[in-house]
Amino acid sequence: VTVKGLVEQDVVADTAVWQMDVSSAGDDLVATQQQLENSVAAVKKFLTGKGFPEQEISVSPIKVLDRKAVQYGEQREGQTRYLIQNSVILRSTNVALVQTVSRLTNEIIRAGVVLSSERGCNGPSFLFTKLNEIKPQMLVEATQNARKAAEQFAADSGSTVGKIKRAQQGIFSISERDQMVSDGYEGGYNNCNADPNKRVRVVTTVDYYLE
Repeated sequence: VTVKGLVEQDVVADTAVWQMDVSSAGDDLVATQQQLENSVAAVKKFLTGKGFPEQEISVSPIKVLDRKAVQYGEQREGQTRYLIQNSVILRSTNVALVQTVSRLTNEIIRAGVVLSSERGCNGPSFLFTKLNEIKPQMLVEATQNARKAAEQFAADSGSTVGKIKRAQQGIFSISERDQMVSDGYEGGYNNCNADPNKRVRVVTTVDYYLE
């Protein structure tokens, strides 16, 4: 008989990654770059002012788009020539503080910073990185649940559960706690990970002999 053992456990994210994309546009490259540098400095000042240490903040390489230099591209009337983009990235284990500060981005906007969301995510992503700490116990419980199912089959058929013929651990998945999980698909998919409340899920598949 082939049976499955399902275990789910609710956990809270232990790491937050917040990428703030900033951009500036203009026809003068030097002035446009200076505007971007001022925006990056404003974002960093905002974060350090809220209590995040500088070592948790990093800045990605600058990306420059020259519309006149793009092959097959064209500069439309009224459109600036240069678009410069950069990202300020915060990686912190202070999840609660990141949650609180992420609601205060209007302060950055009031400072004249243009925030974009090319990734489709406007806020921080929350991650659970301690799967290895809970994995052993979850596997034990999943195997126990599988055996209970096998014992029910055995009772219904007047048999007893014998040895394991084959066992498959299955895949551990981490999803948003309130995200709907459909049958046959473990964990769903959410690119933003905007909720710090997570659900860890594993399904083991075990083949037992019935005697």
